[in-house]
Amino acid sequence: MIYRKSAGECEQIDCGQADACDVTLERLAGLKPDEFAWIRVDEPRQEELQRLGKYLGLHPLAVEDAVQAHQRPKQERYGDVLAVAMKTLWFVEQTADVETGEVMVFLGPSFALTVRHGVNDPTAEAARRLHGQPDMLRLGSVAVLYTVADVIVDAYAEAAARVRTDLTELERCVFSPARDDLTERIYSLKREVVEFRDAIQPLVPVLQPLTTGRDDWSPQILPYFRDVTDHLTRTDTEVRALDSLLASVLDAHLAKVGTWQNDDMRRISAWAAILAIPTMVAGLYGMNFAHMPELDWRYGYPCALAFMALGAGLLYRAFRRNGWL
Repeated sequence: MIYRKSAGECEQIDCGQADACDVTLERLAGLKPDEFAWIRVDEPRQEELQRLGKYLGLHPLAVEDAVQAHQRPKQERYGDVLAVAMKTLWFVEQTADVETGEVMVFLGPSFALTVRHGVNDPTAEAARRLHGQPDMLRLGSVAVLYTVADVIVDAYAEAAARVRTDLTELERCVFSPARDDLTERIYSLKREVVEFRDAIQPLVPVLQPLTTGRDDWSPQILPYFRDVTDHLTRTDTEVRALDSLLASVLDAHLAKVGTWQNDDMRRISAWAAILAIPTMVAGLYGMNFAHMPELDWRYGYPCALAFMALGAGLLYRAFRRNGWL
């Protein structure tokens, strides 16, 4: 896309897959002083990005990072080109998982190059927002960096809200009377939060220096970067709180599981003690003494049975009063 800063207009470069790079380079060569280009590339091949990077003056290491992806959020300067890597996040409703991708933004005096990896495409939403903001277009190519960062940070906040909803539901389940084993669900959400945290926390020191700007940036862009950095900091604080709360929920659930196990062991022990009395009496009778009470007394067996029942009943009552049964 070619943006005219003076008019706040945009021209879309529409080309086929085969000659996309050729058309892009040809159009870039004809840029006017009041124009800047935004080149959006999705999961490019190495040779394509190397050719484009060579024309734009990108450092080979930066091109390699953009092709391979899997970079931590970072900021690098290569001459007059600023490279910013950011993680993208989105919440998958069907699986309640947080999926990640990556966007790398190369910012030059008259161009912005975004290289995207992953299913989610924040650059499309950024382009839509930028088209409706002619005042932002007049700030130059740095407006692309701000708008992409703003879309990504907004997605962070939305994903954090979804994670908090899942965590609230887990809390209800943990503290409910039901004896459901939620350990796997808690650990799964814990992994998602850790992945979430690894995307957000390194980005905070990346965006903070942008709030002071550069010599070739318009001062009007600085409040926008301060705003998006503030939103990112708030989301980072919320994710830290979610991580801490999730650890507490896991501890509470494990303690509850331990209580269930103790209750089971107490019930087993109580019934074993209750059954020990009739077992002992029956065992004595089974030793076949020469003179057994029932041989000389007709109530011998009934008394023995009554003693078994009385002893077992007293123990049962005692265990019930102590909460073991």
